[in-house]
Amino acid sequence: MPKIKKPRRGALAFYPRKRARRIYPRIKTYPKVEKVKLLAFAGYKAGCLHVIAIDNRKDSPTFGQEISLPATILDCPPLKVLGIRAYEKSLKGMKVFTEAWSQNLPKDLERKVKAKPSEQNLEKIEKNLDKLAEIRLIVCTQPRLSGIGKKKPEIFEIGIGGEKIEEKYNFAKSLLGKEIKINEVFREGEIVDVIGVTKGKGTAGPVKRFGVKIQTRKAHQKRRHVGSLGQERPGKVRWTVPMAGQLGFQTRTELNKRILKIGEGKEVTPKGGIKRYGIIKSNYVLIEGSVPGSKKRLIMLRSAVRPGKYKFLPIEIKKVVI
Repeated sequence: MPKIKKPRRGALAFYPRKRARRIYPRIKTYPKVEKVKLLAFAGYKAGCLHVIAIDNRKDSPTFGQEISLPATILDCPPLKVLGIRAYEKSLKGMKVFTEAWSQNLPKDLERKVKAKPSEQNLEKIEKNLDKLAEIRLIVCTQPRLSGIGKKKPEIFEIGIGGEKIEEKYNFAKSLLGKEIKINEVFREGEIVDVIGVTKGKGTAGPVKRFGVKIQTRKAHQKRRHVGSLGQERPGKVRWTVPMAGQLGFQTRTELNKRILKIGEGKEVTPKGGIKRYGIIKSNYVLIEGSVPGSKKRLIMLRSAVRPGKYKFLPIEIKKVVI
């Protein structure tokens, strides 16, 4: 008789299940866009509410009717452009060629950033544009302009769309030392990807971590445990066996979230401020649905890598219920 083969049962979900390196994520992949523009932004998660809007999806059974949509508020103060980072190709992937930093760095970064402003590096980039593979911006947040109550900014990269390196470099050079607002990067109705670090829940057992079935009361030793750790040969425990370990505080990406609204913080901030957050002092973004992470955590917004049927779908909002 031939050996019976079938696909494995059950999903392995996300691996590796380990803690994130830092409390705010890094963007590893950007979509290919012909237009020269910024491909990402960042904001602090402030809270949740729901929106009364008119459904404009033609395939929906509630088309043309008022519906209630859950939404997440992101506090998005302007980002400060600190420098330009140029990459070149190597056998092991992209490698940093050089960096050119702005002259007016924020005072909060005096201890964190030791780089000095360098005009020579700008000339070096201009002379070697043919060798370069990528140009990106180095930006930082301005938490003093948010309701989070912290001072130390986060530093990260932002990709630039376009096909020609010269156009990317000229665009990056024009933004060096300036501030970027959310409405200069995204618009209402645009579909974006949301990247964040989930809530940390510490060490958890296999039942909570993987959804393993609890054993009967006649089971030996333990009930909230996997029945068998594997077969006798090979004499080892495979990595696919559900076991106790870290749960939460992991980098996760949620695809195709719609931007419902972009506006000023006064519109969505109650009199006493948002609970467990504070007052939104600058611009805010309403994202349809939920967003990974806890309040006050930095969330990355990226142009959609795998957009679905709708790439841009603005919606008529009747009321924002705080």
